[in-house]
Amino acid sequence: MDINKKVCNFIAKEWVSESKSNRNFALDHNIDEKTVRKLLQSDGYRIPLKTLSKICEAREVSLEDFFKQIKL
Repeated sequence: MDINKKVCNFIAKEWVSESKSNRNFALDHNIDEKTVRKLLQSDGYRIPLKTLSKICEAREVSLEDFFKQIKL
């Protein structure tokens, strides 16, 4: 599986799905709502490391722990 797709699928399934809305997820994680829509695409998206870092920071998860969670 493509690493970008794996990262996006994990974020969509585990984190975005528990949010009230895409907009709330975006606001809570300091990213654009259009980025959330890209994360939800079935083919994934080439998520910039900076964006991933913002999401992890908002969730108080280090990048190292994030990659351990998705088993990379």
